[in-house]
Amino acid sequence: MKKFLSVLVVTILALTSLTAVADEVAEVKITADKVQFIFDVKEFTVNAGQQVKITLVNPEDSVTRQPHNILFVKPGTKDTVGMAANAGLTDPEFLTTKQAVPDSDDVLFSSKLVQPGGEEVLEFTAPDEPGDYPFLCTYPGHWAIMNGVMKVE
Repeated sequence: MKKFLSVLVVTILALTSLTAVADEVAEVKITADKVQFIFDVKEFTVNAGQQVKITLVNPEDSVTRQPHNILFVKPGTKDTVGMAANAGLTDPEFLTTKQAVPDSDDVLFSSKLVQPGGEEVLEFTAPDEPGDYPFLCTYPGHWAIMNGVMKVE
């Protein structure tokens, strides 16, 4: 009986610590470069099912004066979503109502466009499936170099 209780206590403690890690919010600040169309963060790691809080910052003193957004997409779909963003220019609502977010089932999470001097907070639960989830700015033309990877473990 003592052995059973010891195993039970160890199991409960292990599960409690795993739950505590899963309950922690992964907070990541991603800032658009002032001169180039790149993000300052290229990669970060979260746990499967973890709460994630992304703060996207578009600096006030941006030389390009371009708006930026951030989208998280399914693994292996960055180029497909990026090309859909380029094609979005044919839609008069793409940069306004749609906030430069292409109509695609590959888009998992997305922010609004952030003007220079602004910031946007995007909160979501990381996918349950481990993998490399690309993030990118889908203001037309930006996605090719303005991207990175969220690694889900």
